[in-house]
Amino acid sequence: MSDAYFREKAACCMSEDKIDRNLFDEFGVKRGLRDFNGKGVLTGLTNISMIESSKTVDGKSVPCDGKLWFRGYEINDLVNGIGERGFEEVAYLLLMGELPDKKELDLFCQELNEHRRLPQNFTRDVIMKAPGQDIMNSMTKSVLTLASYDDKVSDNSVENVLRQSMNLISVFPMLAVYGYHAYNHYDLDGSMYIHRPDPNRSTAENILYMLRPDQKYTDLEARVLDTALILHMEHGGGNNSTFTTRVVTSSGSDTYSVIAAALSSLKGPKHGGANIKVVRMMNDIREHVGDPKDEGEIRAYLEKIVDKEGFDRSGLIYGMGHAVYSLSDPRAQIFKGFVEKLAHEKGREEDYQLYSAVERLAPQIIGEKRKIYKGVSANVDFYSGFVYSMLDIPLELYTPMFAMARIVGWSAHRIEELINMDKIIRPAYKSIMKVRDYVPMDER
Repeated sequence: MSDAYFREKAACCMSEDKIDRNLFDEFGVKRGLRDFNGKGVLTGLTNISMIESSKTVDGKSVPCDGKLWFRGYEINDLVNGIGERGFEEVAYLLLMGELPDKKELDLFCQELNEHRRLPQNFTRDVIMKAPGQDIMNSMTKSVLTLASYDDKVSDNSVENVLRQSMNLISVFPMLAVYGYHAYNHYDLDGSMYIHRPDPNRSTAENILYMLRPDQKYTDLEARVLDTALILHMEHGGGNNSTFTTRVVTSSGSDTYSVIAAALSSLKGPKHGGANIKVVRMMNDIREHVGDPKDEGEIRAYLEKIVDKEGFDRSGLIYGMGHAVYSLSDPRAQIFKGFVEKLAHEKGREEDYQLYSAVERLAPQIIGEKRKIYKGVSANVDFYSGFVYSMLDIPLELYTPMFAMARIVGWSAHRIEELINMDKIIRPAYKSIMKVRDYVPMDER
């Protein structure tokens, strides 16, 4: 069919499906499952993680610096206390509910390493077949195909789901990195590197080891990436992809279908793809600001962005603000310390100074030009893209990096949903349609 046909029919959809926004208020509908102040509608209970963004003082909710806990442990304590296998240690915590001792961690890492292999010819027949720039789509295809190799694909016992989850946690870096190398070779005419993971290396080390042609990386690079994975691993049950995990799990679907749905949710630019927008925005700022050390110039261009006269003319300063946090995002604060060290090692202090200036100025400008209901601060996406660029991770892998970490949180929430819930998640929609009499074909 012609493009004209779809343009015409799209106009019909726009006309027939458009709903007056005032009706949402009239019927008390929480758009986006959030109230007027952005607070999420309570839809469940969880023991996996907790977020704090406000405190009750004299009966009133008052914004506070953001805090994040995994299984009762504050995120700063976890990041500062972990060893060389931080991702593995925190993954064990989220899945099993307790921090592992050395023997438990060794056995857990051994299990992950044993699962860190793909079926025979899978890389050639699945990942390298029809590669594309969207690595998240490639990963989703691979996950659904892996279901064909599992004799117990539909067994939703906790024991089996834990096995499936650990298998996917193990192979996610391979699915992502190999998917990128296939795209780089077949679409960009680059060289093809398929390095097998090393069982003696951590997850973070293996990502860099498999991604880079020379397989080399520094201790600081591995530590920064390990920290990035931990910070992205889990963030409450209310984020879009984790809620998707819960919803699809509640229907009784299998692990592979659940994780494929979560991947499809995460890839959206309003969720896991946000750090790509930050990087593109910062590149745009560099192009339009003559002196990156001149805060007056930076402020002037940020004002243009907010006024929809700069960058993508959306009026958004990407990486600023969060659906939950107001005064600060604890993940961004942790990131910032590592970013400064890595910027020094990579000789990118000037870029770091620009990021710091934007972080400081943006909330002021947004507060001056927008009516906001809570504080605005840098979120984790603001610095994560900068970190990935300093680690020479290609833009196409930014969202897959998020997925490599968040697969742990998804798995923990899937297991918790299976253990505690016996009802399918089924929200209600208020119909506002008008009932009409049927019109025969010859009378239309």
